[in-house]
Amino acid sequence: MRWDNLRLAGPGRDDPAAPLFARGAVTRTFDTPEFRGMTFFEIRARSIINRVPGASRVPFEYTINPYRGCTHKCIYCFARKTHEYLDLDAGGDFDSKIVVKVNAAELARKELASPRWGGHHVAMGTNVDCYQRAEGRYKLMRGILSALRDARNPFSILTKGTLILRDLDLLTEAADVADVSTNVSVGFVDPELWRAVEPGTPNPRRRLEVCATLNDNGIACGVLMAPILPYLTDSPAQLKATVKEIAASGATHIAPIVLHLRPGAREWWLQWLSREHPRLVPRYLELYGRGAYAPRSYQERVTRQIKELAERHGVGRATPAMARRLPPPPTPAAEEPRQLRLL
Repeated sequence: MRWDNLRLAGPGRDDPAAPLFARGAVTRTFDTPEFRGMTFFEIRARSIINRVPGASRVPFEYTINPYRGCTHKCIYCFARKTHEYLDLDAGGDFDSKIVVKVNAAELARKELASPRWGGHHVAMGTNVDCYQRAEGRYKLMRGILSALRDARNPFSILTKGTLILRDLDLLTEAADVADVSTNVSVGFVDPELWRAVEPGTPNPRRRLEVCATLNDNGIACGVLMAPILPYLTDSPAQLKATVKEIAASGATHIAPIVLHLRPGAREWWLQWLSREHPRLVPRYLELYGRGAYAPRSYQERVTRQIKELAERHGVGRATPAMARRLPPPPTPAAEEPRQLRLL
């Protein structure tokens, strides 16, 4: 099963098929303002480097996810459905009940040293954010990055968190011996919408400051402009404002992705939409009536607009500090379709 690596093993736990929480996960709460109302379930995972099902559809094959659930509380998060496999709901539980793989760094070092490991690129932050608020307490990423650096293993990180700058020393050391790249996720810069749909995340402008700092320190960082929210953040003026600020951050590239609504996220998003923007509900049902993705024509139109804006504002013009670490630019014709369904 998909969640076998989250089941506990050890004395007295001899039934491998028992649900996670029935097998003794350590439950913790912290009485501090930033963690109030949250519950953390500490488990010892059985594996940490996971092969992605259907990897041909995404630009990575292996991932490390030290957490399940996410305190960023993004209403549209595509990963919400995964919490249901743990008998938790895809709404409030996903935001506040966080699974923490406390042995993630130990497992990473062990698995990277295995003769069976092929030195493949490892992507992080592709399911839930590895630099969400919980990372400030558990500090799992420092051990994971140290293991990747010591193994000279290539990796990439996608995050909405500013906490990644805490690990700038390790990122720099790893980039000296392996291919390292980063992306911050900024779909829009509207402050009111940010507070409404991404209430647990840092301000988008702070994320762009992270992008600038990483690039200034020789760590290639682009921007995943995602999600673009139909009828909320897709007007020409809104796209222009966002791309302009992304360009000012020195981002190496922009990868635009239109909102997609998989089961779990779909229900949570439509519930919010019906409460905050009820007039948009019929338009969303029309746009997403046939599945999780907006029509391809809509995606391509928005992608084309952003590409033109990126060229106009000079996104990707390398600074001298970045020259030695920038990867070759992708071929637009080959990359664009994959960007449309990256996550």
